[in-house]
Amino acid sequence: MSKIRSMSLTTRIMIGMALGIAVGFLFQAILAGEDDYLIPLGLFSLPIKAFFVDGIFHIGGQIFIASLKMLVVPLVFVSLVCGTCSLSDPKKLGSLGGKSIGLYLITTALAITLAITLALLFSPGVGIDLPTDASYDVSEAPTLARVIIDMFPTNPFEAMAKGNMLQVIVFALLFGIAMALSGNAGKRVAVVFEDLNTVILKLVTLLMNVAPYGVFFLMAKLFTTIELNLIVSLAKYFFVVVAALLLHAFVNYSLLLKLLTGLNPVIFLKKMKHACLFGFSTSSSTMPITLETATKKLGVNNSVASFTIPLGATINMDGTAIMQGVATVFIAQVFSVDLTISDYLMVILTATLASVGTAGVPGVGLIMLAMVLNQVGLPVEGIAIIIGVDRLLDMTRTAVNITGDCMVTCVVAKSEGQLDESIYNDPNAAKDLENISKPMS
Repeated sequence: MSKIRSMSLTTRIMIGMALGIAVGFLFQAILAGEDDYLIPLGLFSLPIKAFFVDGIFHIGGQIFIASLKMLVVPLVFVSLVCGTCSLSDPKKLGSLGGKSIGLYLITTALAITLAITLALLFSPGVGIDLPTDASYDVSEAPTLARVIIDMFPTNPFEAMAKGNMLQVIVFALLFGIAMALSGNAGKRVAVVFEDLNTVILKLVTLLMNVAPYGVFFLMAKLFTTIELNLIVSLAKYFFVVVAALLLHAFVNYSLLLKLLTGLNPVIFLKKMKHACLFGFSTSSSTMPITLETATKKLGVNNSVASFTIPLGATINMDGTAIMQGVATVFIAQVFSVDLTISDYLMVILTATLASVGTAGVPGVGLIMLAMVLNQVGLPVEGIAIIIGVDRLLDMTRTAVNITGDCMVTCVVAKSEGQLDESIYNDPNAAKDLENISKPMS
């Protein structure tokens, strides 16, 4: 037990993930298509699916995800208020916003271009015998004008209750600016928010201690219920998406970081390991972990990270854009529709702009894909073909998006003189999160 307690959080999460996958495959083999399987225990029998999969695994996993989501709004609001009111010149927010949005749009365009190129090269939809009579209903996407109007909350408390991150970001920015301009009164309130920020970060640390168990529950349920035969049928599509995601994360991000900052991308990728593993295993919002990674491991000042990370979590859709690029080519090939060069250029433009235009909308990935398919005349029903393997791909997409958020954050911070390179280059700083996250004795 003491040996396990001395392990880093990353190691314990990996153990939880591996055990969860193993248990999931074991249960799937035992169930073998049956509704349930009873384990005889003397006077009574224990149903695997009802007790473990739909019971313990489901409850444990959902409680863990709910706990993560619980932290997002208070952490973003408090951290962003602290960061904004600490800016020596509130006008810098315009510079931060312009650089951040511009970089996020550029990386999204690069992502979908790479995805389309690989999909055309490997033709994942050619020769695939899949049913094409499926149907899929997707919500209508709001217009860009509607999104801009809806960014401004009529009731900030309602925005927080509903988790509308764009409205929370806007209100936090305005509140922070007002504090910075309020003299002594603003300074007194700022002290309270700094203390709140410390307490919330401690809450993040406490939650991280149970992360390996939450990851185990999530993986065990996923790999018990996932349809392996569907993955085999869509293997080519699946691996083209994964290849594009990995290339974008390791090559595109590394090149952009090196070209725009001169920072060592190897150090960056090593320090992203913990956050990416967490994002991959939960496939959910990891903003608390991403913020701590940016500030404590990468040396980004909180005044920048508290703005770029929440913004990136809302509008940075690189992973989703890659899925859309490959899916568009795949669906066109399955339905035997020939797309022209202008069609592909339209896909790139539509997906890039839609990453902002549909920000904060539930089910945003599928809404964006439906928009792209409609734009080039492909049947939206094609989404139903690929949705079966999307849960696994979503795990990798989440890790890629987190990496993109931190890469852009480093670039913006470097350009604003808000990046401490001594922390960035310090290998011991990479262990800070690991050390504070070990179980308490």
